Amino acid sequence: MLFKQQALLRQKLFVLGSLAIGSVLYLVARVGTLDRLQPICPIESRVPPPEPEQIPLRTLQFKRGLLHELRKGNATKEQIRLHNLVQQLPRAIIIGVRKGGTRALLEMLNLHPAVVKASQEIHFFDNDQNYARGIDWYREKMPFSFPHQITIEKSPAYFITEEVPERIFKMNSSIKLLIIVREPTTRAVSDYTQVLEGKERKNKTYHKFEKLAIDSNTCEVNTKYKAVRTSIYTKHLERWLKYFPVEQFHIVDGDRLIADPLPELQLVERFLNLPSRISQYNLYFNATRGFYCLRFNIVFNKCLAGSKGRIHPDVDPLVVTKLQRFFHPFNQKFYQITGRTFNWP
Repeated sequence: MLFKQQALLRQKLFVLGSLAIGSVLYLVARVGTLDRLQPICPIESRVPPPEPEQIPLRTLQFKRGLLHELRKGNATKEQIRLHNLVQQLPRAIIIGVRKGGTRALLEMLNLHPAVVKASQEIHFFDNDQNYARGIDWYREKMPFSFPHQITIEKSPAYFITEEVPERIFKMNSSIKLLIIVREPTTRAVSDYTQVLEGKERKNKTYHKFEKLAIDSNTCEVNTKYKAVRTSIYTKHLERWLKYFPVEQFHIVDGDRLIADPLPELQLVERFLNLPSRISQYNLYFNATRGFYCLRFNIVFNKCLAGSKGRIHPDVDPLVVTKLQRFFHPFNQKFYQITGRTFNWP
């Protein structure tokens, strides 16, 4: 009986041993097969193909400090060469509108790690003397950037200057154009307020807004007054549409950008084909100033200059109503052309 049990045990051990040896041999063979296949398609290196125009955002975020040094003029030529930095022509331009919020829009877009802004208004396309200096002069006015970043400049005079659309078209017929607008009467008063402040600083007198905006001879709206003429958005846009399709324009709501900036900035991100990176963390309301300030990171915050958000002078309500009625048909046409409607009177 004992011998039979021992024989049965040896038989089971033999079967188990055979199975174990077979498994080991199979694994060895399998590993060998994988080793042979690895050079063709290693499993760990199977990465989906990158999307076109992929922007190395994490890298750009870490290198913001270098770009800041460049803007201050502290970076060396060796740093520029090592980091493959270039001065690029803008791929998007904020062309207007004056007193619509162009500076606020530019500064807020600069929160995006794939955007680099030209700090000053270049006035290349609207200034004959600057334009005569050539495109290389214009490029040299641009900030240093990484190749995949988008350079943006803003010069609000572009929108109302007749020669500018053709000049920009000759530089880049596929450029993206941003127009930020506000309720036209409010914008006109804001325009007046800025000029008035400049006059007062020089101890000069200036007419009241009502006298400038209304023709005293006809009692009608004075379209020769530049602040009024600038607010007839559709007249200027029609000139631009002779050169660029409407799809290359994006209209930003300047009033909404002041009150609730994030939704407007997200629309611009999509228009520029940028991944969404600007968040509510980057924007915080400053109760003292009365508008939103910018948070780039845990240590660096920025508010717009104190000259922004000037208090407007009181304007005769009858003049305000007359201006709103005057602008109304132009506004309706502007809505129709752009496909964006505003709650303007």
